[in-house]
Amino acid sequence: MLSVVTFLPLLVCAVLLLWPRTLPDRMYVWVWIAAATADLALVIAVWAGFDDGGGMQYEQRMRWIPGVGVGYHVGVDGLSLPLLALTCLLFLAVAGYSLRETKMVRSYVCLFLFLQTVCLGLFVALDLILFFVFFDLSIVGMFFVIAGWGHGERARAAALKFFLYVFLGSLVLLLGFIGLYLAATPRTFDIIDLTRANPLAGHGLYAGLVLLAIGVGLSVKTPTVPFHTWLPPAHTDAPAAGSVILAGILLKMGTYGFVRIAMPLLPGSWRHYALVIVVIGAVSVVYGALVALAQTDFKRMIAYTSVNHMGYVILAVGAAGTLAGSGPQARSLAVTGAVTQMVSHGLITGALFLLAGILYDRGRTYAIESYAGLAGPAPRFAAVTAVAAFASLGIPGFSGFIAEFQIFTGSLASQTVATAIALTGILITAALFLRALRAMFLGASRLPSTIPTGGITDLRSSEATPTVTLLGAALVIGVAPRWLLDVIEPASRTVTRLVAR
Repeated sequence: MLSVVTFLPLLVCAVLLLWPRTLPDRMYVWVWIAAATADLALVIAVWAGFDDGGGMQYEQRMRWIPGVGVGYHVGVDGLSLPLLALTCLLFLAVAGYSLRETKMVRSYVCLFLFLQTVCLGLFVALDLILFFVFFDLSIVGMFFVIAGWGHGERARAAALKFFLYVFLGSLVLLLGFIGLYLAATPRTFDIIDLTRANPLAGHGLYAGLVLLAIGVGLSVKTPTVPFHTWLPPAHTDAPAAGSVILAGILLKMGTYGFVRIAMPLLPGSWRHYALVIVVIGAVSVVYGALVALAQTDFKRMIAYTSVNHMGYVILAVGAAGTLAGSGPQARSLAVTGAVTQMVSHGLITGALFLLAGILYDRGRTYAIESYAGLAGPAPRFAAVTAVAAFASLGIPGFSGFIAEFQIFTGSLASQTVATAIALTGILITAALFLRALRAMFLGASRLPSTIPTGGITDLRSSEATPTVTLLGAALVIGVAPRWLLDVIEPASRTVTRLVAR
């Protein structure tokens, strides 16, 4: 079942590439929408058959490169299933938004179908080399999205910086995986077998170096301070659809790697260096928010809030490794909040990047100072943007509040000072969004000269549908989160038990 979910988009991509070039551009996008809808339906079926307390499920294991202990091993649990559903929903939203696309549509659709398979594959991978393959292929796919459909020459430079930076991080990650492999007896890259064996227990410095390699590789993709410098130009110059997948899915590959690989496979080192991880998380929260506050570019501002929001995840997983001063329930709550934050950030920031793309389509600029009084001529756009902004700063009623409340509650007992510092990130986030909303939507009307004299058009139904759908999902989680938390919590308890070994 999971293999079908994973490779269905790639199969559709292959069919479209082999099909004669007789289809109109819009038809390629409709095929993509149909494939994304079918994939989401399959994930819903997987969710319906998922046993909340049953551990790893839907497993499939096949020999791949047996000589070095590499296998095709996939499965889902409460950590990966929500991210699998998030991936399918975001790609469906992006597909609907892309009905407007006119540039090399066939290649554009096939590239996103390829990316969907890569993203799904990473979240179901239970072998380190399989994880690494999907991790690396995601870099390749996003490079071509940014370079091919971004904003001119700057996009190609941003794509190159993104590729070189993140690819270097992936090589460091591979060194960490090899370090785990060399310590295991028998030697294997299988995540389940390595978790059970805990091969680096008592290895001291060697285990610390392996954690450093894995941590740096995952931190670049997350990204955390100081490995975040590739993110703002990549987001700013990428097309809106690319920014949604980059922020909503690719960043989660890093944070997911921490809870799937670093914490359960290196529990002793994770506990030993938990304070360092917490400090990095708290710094990322505050630094990301402060730099976002200083931005005059709307899309770049949203990009820096991703550094802020991923910092909450790092804070939580670091606190979950601090045994002194906290009980198992608090540590489990922190991990649950971290996974919920991954889902929440994908939904809300995905919607914000779609709205930024709509703004750019109208005025050909992201500069906040170029717009004023937009609430008059574009009330629907202003209303949806305001809702997305308030959801992003964690207002009650949306998923961000559920996630951040769990993170702070789970982290406060063991990491009081760091958590108190991270709390200021919410105030700064509120300030930066309120500043942008006031400048762009209130006051006397002002539009950039690139907008025709007829004025700015409001949100169209084809633009509103994917954006409102993502915000609607965030609202459902915020109002009735139990269906999601019932899936995540058992897996979070398992992770915290493994860390405490």
